[in-house]
Amino acid sequence: MRQFPAFFNLTGQRVVVVGSGDEAVRKVRLLVTAGAVPVILVRSTVILKRLTDTERRRVIVQPVWRLDEALKTARLAIVAEDNPGAIARIRAAGVPLNVVDRPELCDFTVPSIVDRGEVVVAIGTDGNAPVLAKAIRAKIEALLPRRIGELAALAGRLRGVVKAALPDFADRRRFWERALTGRAAELAYAGDLAGAEAEMRAGLAGPGGEGVVHIVGAGPGDPELLTLKALRLIQEADIVYHDRLVSSLILDLIRRDAERVPVGKAKGHHSVSQDEIHELLIASAREGKRVVRLKGGDPFVFGRGGEEMDAVEAAGIAAFIVPGISSALGCAASAGIPLTHRDHAQSLTLVTGHAKEGGVPDLDWTALAKRGQTVAVYMGVGTAAMIADRLIEAGRAPETPVAVIENGTLDNEVTVTGLLENLPHLIEDHGIRGPALLIIGEVAGLRSRSAAALLPNEVVAA
Repeated sequence: MRQFPAFFNLTGQRVVVVGSGDEAVRKVRLLVTAGAVPVILVRSTVILKRLTDTERRRVIVQPVWRLDEALKTARLAIVAEDNPGAIARIRAAGVPLNVVDRPELCDFTVPSIVDRGEVVVAIGTDGNAPVLAKAIRAKIEALLPRRIGELAALAGRLRGVVKAALPDFADRRRFWERALTGRAAELAYAGDLAGAEAEMRAGLAGPGGEGVVHIVGAGPGDPELLTLKALRLIQEADIVYHDRLVSSLILDLIRRDAERVPVGKAKGHHSVSQDEIHELLIASAREGKRVVRLKGGDPFVFGRGGEEMDAVEAAGIAAFIVPGISSALGCAASAGIPLTHRDHAQSLTLVTGHAKEGGVPDLDWTALAKRGQTVAVYMGVGTAAMIADRLIEAGRAPETPVAVIENGTLDNEVTVTGLLENLPHLIEDHGIRGPALLIIGEVAGLRSRSAAALLPNEVVAA
């Protein structure tokens, strides 16, 4: 590390900016945001026309010949033009100097900044690669919750209260670790600052306390399709209960010291019953743990997330739901199949191919057999023959296009397309075992050429 990062409090401080071009405008705006009262030394007042009314009220324009006078009260100075004379005079005055795009002349560099109010992240590259710093900033911007600054401000307001209640440093640290990553934090991120403060104050009553359960959708499998919130939560969790359908690539993103507990189900094999899953979630939360229930796809689309939410909340524990990209949406997009189309499908119906007690579910087959719609079937590999028979008996044309997508969005994705009357043979002949999604309807014949070209395992059958 060649540069030592530090933050200057510029509230009410004077900063000299020499220049009148784009860089000077950007620096003035940044300084005004930081609370400074910059002095701009320019040969004309043209720069003022590019500032807002609020920004102009914070700016004092002086001629260059008054530079020495301005430097007597300046905290910092920035030169945003080619001006060796100004640089020399600032050096002589001993004011910390930044020269835009000239890192070899700088006492300090201006980093790329992520501004979340009380939370500020600065990214520096020693002035060598500002474009790279901006790219890193974009990634961090995406990861940080929008209201994290409000959470930090709340923590600041309660620091004195917490210190008085918990004189021991270790106790305070444990309190803040829980408060800033647990239920109080989630309430703050949701905009309920009063609720977050009440939760923090309640946590001061004594050590321990209940944790929180997050029921999180992991999407169809590709880790890049995780939501940013899902990624944050699995990296904060103390324990993660995950389904069989959650890909190993996503499980690899869980923080290394977190406990991972598989509770997945396969057809005919429920290693952990649903009631047992409820009990595990509740028990872990009552131990004060940050619990994540990680489910493939979206937890509220054939994921039993509603049952788990009801059970957890009935036990008096907070449950937060994080949606994920549903398997129907993700797999169809990956395979290049539109689920709706103005010419072919004006509606989309999601159904399960697996009944609660096994066998074929009791569906409205007549409604599903109507043309002009797409039927996406979850968990339908084992009942595909019966599904095809029922739809054809109800009036769906035997030559209706179908697609079977196995391991959608992953590197081993397999997409098989054909006709409804041949659906069971498509699955058997190509060794489809699941997890797989069935898409039934005219749209199944509308494959994107680009998507098909990327899939090494595409099979088209009559």
